Order: sequence, then structure tokens, then C-alpha cells
Amino acid sequence: MRVEATTAAALAAPGADTVACGVFEREPVAHDTADGALAQLLDSGEARGRLGHVAVAHAAQRRVILVGLGERERFEPERARTAAGAVAQRARELGTRCLCWEAPHHVGEREIAGLVEGTLLAAYRFERFRPGSGQDAEPELERLLVSAHHDVAATLARAELLARAQNRARDLANTPANVLTPSALARYAEQAASEHDGLRATVLAEEQLRELGMGAFAAVAQGARESARLIRLDYEGPGADPALPPLGLLGKAVTFDSGGISLKQPARMHEMKFDMAGGAAVIEAIRALAELRVPLRVLGVVGATENMPGGGATHPGDIVTALDGTTIEINNTDAEGRLVLADCLCYAIREGARPLVDLATLTGGVVVALGSVHSGLMSNDDELAERVLEAGRASGELAWRLPLHERYAELLDGTYAQIVNSPERREATAIAGAEFLHRFAGEVPWAHLDIAGTAYDAERPYLRGKGATGVGVRLLVELASALAG
Repeated sequence: MRVEATTAAALAAPGADTVACGVFEREPVAHDTADGALAQLLDSGEARGRLGHVAVAHAAQRRVILVGLGERERFEPERARTAAGAVAQRARELGTRCLCWEAPHHVGEREIAGLVEGTLLAAYRFERFRPGSGQDAEPELERLLVSAHHDVAATLARAELLARAQNRARDLANTPANVLTPSALARYAEQAASEHDGLRATVLAEEQLRELGMGAFAAVAQGARESARLIRLDYEGPGADPALPPLGLLGKAVTFDSGGISLKQPARMHEMKFDMAGGAAVIEAIRALAELRVPLRVLGVVGATENMPGGGATHPGDIVTALDGTTIEINNTDAEGRLVLADCLCYAIREGARPLVDLATLTGGVVVALGSVHSGLMSNDDELAERVLEAGRASGELAWRLPLHERYAELLDGTYAQIVNSPERREATAIAGAEFLHRFAGEVPWAHLDIAGTAYDAERPYLRGKGATGVGVRLLVELASALAG
């Protein structure tokens, strides 16, 4: 889909077969058709200002979709994405090839960007393994125009770039585990890095992890035929201060999680291909930062492995040693993501990254606590936590902070090793998982985002149906851009 800006009136935009016009509650239509068709839709009650409500009129050989934007004082980028998602769905049903959005009057650049993001995210389909699936379906939207009184080309370009990065992360997470293995993900990252100035990828094989002393990470991998990979991405943005430490972005990328010897229930085990969603978000966020040429240094660390119950698999009760020398009793092999991230945190700290932000589909407990609306945020640094929360609000990828406390950390005290990877008491599981990671972050400013509830099947008006959401890409780019100033 091509995205273009125009200052031509939306109802006269060249090439557009469908026009989208928004209407706020208790306000008239900004620009009507010559015969007043849009006002008639409102007067009849067929069209309404309620957010996401759509109605269709025809004028001058064009379809006009009138969509509700809700109350003007409540309109913000997420509501723009919601309205755009509703329009994209209706436009697809109508066979639209070229859609022109009339930018609502007196709204900001972020809201206009939201229209683009919502459209591209709603238009996403993952049909790589369904040849011919589109033959009898509605035609694809090929072109998106945004009509505004001033030039919004730069705003549209950034919004398009972010939406495409998020959709690439969705592609990665939706790809089945027999195709997207740890080595395949590493090759993907290397290829992506080769396409961008200032971005470099380094891949460490499983044998190298063991030589470095990353015993926690390696323990997760040892039951799988496919060996693990540590994917390192170094981004040096133009104009970045070389004296400042790089921002550390870390992602869990368990490309398939069977639970290991502590085998998961089979009913929804197929969803465990999504257990690498955090790693996908980190890769695509850093790639987007390179495309945007953000003046910042970033170190990305993605731990990619499978967690399988093969003959060499870790036994419950085994004790392993992490990169920083901490001994860990693995009493639950299904609490594997924290083992991977523990060594990734140690590695990032050793390489000088500050602050650190990790993304992981870490616990079912965060789903119980927050559902699919907010990701869980836990941090040892109030300033960093507030920056992450603000990035979530600005990007529409919301997070909610949960507390850390020494009494939660005490749940991890070990009997045979310094700590256990999963407390015996089944309480505050999302926080306990974060406290495990806190042990390895120490005093380095660090924030943990548990995205288990938001990474897949978290439906939004512009993210319909089952599958990966790509959550975290926009949030991380927003955070990094703010830190870059």
C-alpha cells in the first residue's frame, strides 16, 4: 500500500474511489457533497458521531464513508487508529483500491499519524501459508491518501514506517516454529541489519554462550535439536553522543515453548510460537530507529531458543550458573524465559548498556491481572518507569506499573541454590518473574514489560482477529526517540 499526502480536497482527490470523512459528536460534517448526502446521513441517524460507527453514501462516482470520531475533546491518536480501523474494514468490504482520508479539522499531527497507523495495521493479513487465499476475497487496498490543508508528508512517512515495522514483527511472530527457528531469526536480523546504515548484527552460537558462562540461557536450549542463538544488534545513530552508554533493549525470543520437562497442557500449546514476540518487537524497533535515523546509541540483545523436552533437557531440580555467577535451581522448566533474559541482562550490563528495557511474554499471571489491555511494567527506577509509561500512552501501547518489593524477592530464595526460577507459592507470579530479573539487573536502571496478555489475540478495532499484534514496536521507538531528545 502506498501512502501519500495531498492538499487537494478529499472529495476531489485524484484517483480515490472511496473517501473517508470523520464527524465528531454534536458537530456537523466539515465538507459535504454537492447534494448534501453526508448531512442527510447524519440527520436520518444512519450516520452518527459515536466513535467507530460507519455509514456509506455515494457522490460523484465515489463512495464516501462517514465515520464517527466521538467527542472532540476526547479525540487522540488511539481514537484515530480506532476510527481508521473501522474505515479500513468497511473499505475492504466495498472493494476499495484507493482510499482518501480527509484529515479532521483542528487536530494535531499525532492524530493524523494515527489514521495512517490504524489503516495499515487493520489492512494486515498473514497469508504466507495460504496460497490462493485472496482469490475470492475482497481486493487489497493499494493506495492511501491523506488530505490536509497543510503538507503532512513527513508525518505520514513516519507513521507508515512505524506501522510497517509493527506488521513485520507480526509476520515474525505469526510464522510457525518449524520455519522461524532460532537460527532463522538470527539470519533475519543479520539481513535486516545489512540493509541499514549504522546498524550491525552479531550472532553468538550456543557453544559460544556456554563458553561465556551463560549457563541459564544454555540450560533452556539443551533439550532442543535446534541450537540457541544470541542476537546482538548495535545501532549508532547519526549525531549520537559517543560518550553516553547505549540504551539496552532486550527481547525474549523462545521460538517455541513446550514447557520442557514441565510440559504445558496441549490445548493451546500451538500458541507458543508467539513466545518470541518480545524479541521480534526489539528487532523491528531497532530497525525502525535506524530507518528514522534517531540520534541515539542502542544495544539490542535477543535471546533466541526453543524450550523442548528432548533427551538432553534440563530436569526439574537441576542447578545452573548464570553469567554473573548466580546459581539457580530450575524447579520448573516452563519458567524458562526469565533464565534466557537473566543472562541477556548480564551480557547487556557487561557491554555497558544503560538503561535497560526488556520485553517478554513472561507470565500467565500478568494476563490474569491486566488482561489484554495493558502490558505489565515493573522497574527499579521511577524516572525510567515514568518514561516507559509515557511512551505507552503516546504510542497507544499501554502499560500499567506493578510493584517490586523485597518480600516478593524473598519468594525466590533457594534451598539448594541461591535462587529458584519459580516460587513454590503461586502468588504474584508476574511480579515474582520480574523480581527474578531484578536480581540480575541490580542497581542498573531497568524496566521489564511483560507482554503475555498483549502480544497476540489482543483484539483492537485496528487489530482484528487472531494472531500477533506486534506490541512493543511503537512503544520502544517512542521511548528511544524521547531519550534521544
